[in-house]
Amino acid sequence: MSKLPSAIQLAVVAVVLMATPAAAQDYYGSVSVGGVFLNDSDNSGSFSSDFLTGTGTTIPNNTPLPAGTGVGWTTEFDTGYTVSAALGRRFNNGLRGEIEFAYQSNDVDTHRNVQAAGIPLDNEDVGVLISGAPLQGATVGAVVADGRGSVDTTFLMANVYYDFAEYGAFTPYVGGGVGVGFVNVDYSPSGVGIVDDDDTVFAYQLIAGGSYAVNDSTSVFAQYRYRATEDVETSVDLFPASLDVENRASAFEVGVRFNF
Repeated sequence: MSKLPSAIQLAVVAVVLMATPAAAQDYYGSVSVGGVFLNDSDNSGSFSSDFLTGTGTTIPNNTPLPAGTGVGWTTEFDTGYTVSAALGRRFNNGLRGEIEFAYQSNDVDTHRNVQAAGIPLDNEDVGVLISGAPLQGATVGAVVADGRGSVDTTFLMANVYYDFAEYGAFTPYVGGGVGVGFVNVDYSPSGVGIVDDDDTVFAYQLIAGGSYAVNDSTSVFAQYRYRATEDVETSVDLFPASLDVENRASAFEVGVRFNF
C-alpha cells in the first residue's frame, strides 16, 4: 500500500509527457485480449479475535483458538481472461510510454490444505469451522474442494517500452509498468461464503512481445506479460479472521495498435 503514491506519480508524469507536442503518428492506441493463468494462492492469515471451534472429527467442540492463531489454505484457479486498452506515445530513441486500463478475471477451481494453528483440517468435519456447531456430516476438504467464486482485478498502469531494431515489418519489444490494482476476492466453496472482500493495492508488470506492421497506421502484436499485485488483505466472513491472498499471473495476449 505504501507504494501507491509513487505509482500515481509515475502515471501523472506519463500523462504530461504524452501531452507535449508530437509529430503525426507519434501517438497510438491499442486494444488486446488474452488468456490468464493465475498462480496458486497460498492464503495466509490469523484469527482477529478469540474463536471457539465447533465439533470436528477429532477436535472437540469449543476448542479455543486465541486471537493471532494462524489460519490458511491453498487456492487453485481456472484459466481466466484479460482485456486491456491503452493510449501511448513513441519517442525517437526507441522508447514509448503509455497509460493502460486492463481487467482480468479467474474463477476458483478448488481449495485445499486448510489448516489452523498448524493443524491440518481437511479431514475434520466442517462443523469445526462454525463456533459451537455439531457434526455436519461432511469434511472440510470435501466442502472446500468444490471451488466457487473468483478473483477479479482492474488495473490502471503506467507502462514504458523499448522497441528494438525492426526486422522488416516485425519489431520485438520489452516493457514494464507500475500502477494500482482494484481487486475483488470471492471465495464461496460449495456455496458457503468464506471471503467476499476487495482491496486497492500496488501493481506491477513485465512484458515481452513483438508487433507486425500491417500498414503505416496499423500493427498487430502478440505478447507475454507477468502481472502481479501486493497481497490482497481480506476479511473472512465464516469466522473472525483476516487473510492475505496472493495475486500473481501470466498472460498471453494478442492485440491491435493504431497509429495517429
